[in-house]
Amino acid sequence: MDLKSFVRTIENYPIEGISFKDITTLLKEPIAFKSVVDQISDYYRDKGITKIVSLESRGFIVGGAVAYCINAGFVPIRKKGKLPADVVKESYELEYGVDTIEMHVDALSENDIVLIHDDLLATGGTALAALNLVKQMNVKRIYFSFIIDLTFIQTENKKELARYDTHSVIQY
Repeated sequence: MDLKSFVRTIENYPIEGISFKDITTLLKEPIAFKSVVDQISDYYRDKGITKIVSLESRGFIVGGAVAYCINAGFVPIRKKGKLPADVVKESYELEYGVDTIEMHVDALSENDIVLIHDDLLATGGTALAALNLVKQMNVKRIYFSFIIDLTFIQTENKKELARYDTHSVIQY
């Protein structure tokens, strides 16, 4: 199945010069949504993952489904100020600004094997910030999963992420 055919590209969104990859058109099609969840679940099923750590907000959709499929817990990483208990936080640069993400301090333990999931890997800034949060918890192992990897974008952040087992379903 050509999953790229289910992804809508919106030019100059959210700012001039960005070609936004909209996965909502993929998610609304049951066969495409199931294919993405199944591919990610199948790839990670035998890796002993205990927690899926997923990023707000599009990452939650598939991250939660994969957690269910592989019998793992689900841990949200949210934007600053959205979590109710004590948090660890990390600020990072986006292609078009600066943001801060947070995770509950008690979300992970040293015994966890973690899959960090997000919808899209562009410059790697968000994924690296998530990695820095998870590393503070001294977990056993960390993996990465993305629906889309914009492979034409090469950054130092992506070089750092390449040290980890990383899987993406669609590459541009």
